[in-house]
Amino acid sequence: MANPVQILSTKILSPFHKQELMKYGVELIEADFIKTENKPFELKDLNESLIFTSQNAVHSVLSNPKSEELIPKLREKNVYCVGIKTKNLLEENGFNVVAYTGYATDLAEIITLIYGNESYTFFSGNLRRDTLPEALKENGIKFNEIQVYETTLQPQKIKANPEAILFFSPSGVKSYLKDNTINKQICFCIGDTTAEALLKVTKNIIIADQPTIEDVIEDVIHEYK
Repeated sequence: MANPVQILSTKILSPFHKQELMKYGVELIEADFIKTENKPFELKDLNESLIFTSQNAVHSVLSNPKSEELIPKLREKNVYCVGIKTKNLLEENGFNVVAYTGYATDLAEIITLIYGNESYTFFSGNLRRDTLPEALKENGIKFNEIQVYETTLQPQKIKANPEAILFFSPSGVKSYLKDNTINKQICFCIGDTTAEALLKVTKNIIIADQPTIEDVIEDVIHEYK
């Protein structure tokens, strides 16, 4: 990059990701616009298969006080999940991942078309989208839902005027727009659902090929190098 470009990330990035951007002269502003916390819950009434749509849900289940007693039972079940990092985390902890996709809409389609005869327990957060549970209901698939983590918005005013903004969730978009506006900035989004949350305020959006932070970083570098 010939001249330094100022970019805002709506979540605090890892040292590795920061370093990748700084290699190309990026001046990075960071702020966590959402906060996630594990929520106390009871692991009961489990169905034959499990659904995880985020790493947050996996971490919460693993940290449950009764996890030592219950995790072995969960490992016996088929697991369906969203996101390669969610899949990796599950497999690293001994879970049997049968199928994973990049988006909840795709997972809903796979489950309803191929695995509709199974019953499911969906480990979710309080701000989860309706896509997956609505698809299961519409197709008469038995499931229950256990809320295992909470996401809260952390709106804050950004005084700088960055050239680009990095968004990683629809909740992050909602939190950012509470106290800030988007003018001519390029908005780099981790996925389609995040981009959809921005469509009412801008069309200047670049969506990562795969819904990972690494792909968002690659798009930024490709745009400005």
